[in-house]
Amino acid sequence: MLIHCEQVMPQVCADLGAELREFNGEDDHVHLLVHYPPKLPISTLVNRLKGVSAHYLRKEYTDRINRHVMHGHLWSPSYFAASCGGAPLEVIKDYIKEQKRPGP
Repeated sequence: MLIHCEQVMPQVCADLGAELREFNGEDDHVHLLVHYPPKLPISTLVNRLKGVSAHYLRKEYTDRINRHVMHGHLWSPSYFAASCGGAPLEVIKDYIKEQKRPGP
């Protein structure tokens, strides 16, 4: 599912004038490094990423997603966003790459 999600999210970002610079995930969450225009509300970006990816993931993995467990939702309604202005981007990219991505 993470591979499919990683394929969908760059286009969602591009449609909003943003750029997905790094992606990785763990069993229960994903990490993204996104460069986005200052006029784009982060809530709009996150909601679109969640909504579009949920649509495609449900379509592709209907048999593996238990809607009863998630109360009809693929993603949690919460998210964490932080600015990394001033931090070297390579440090942030390395942090995301080093997450414990589950095997196939």
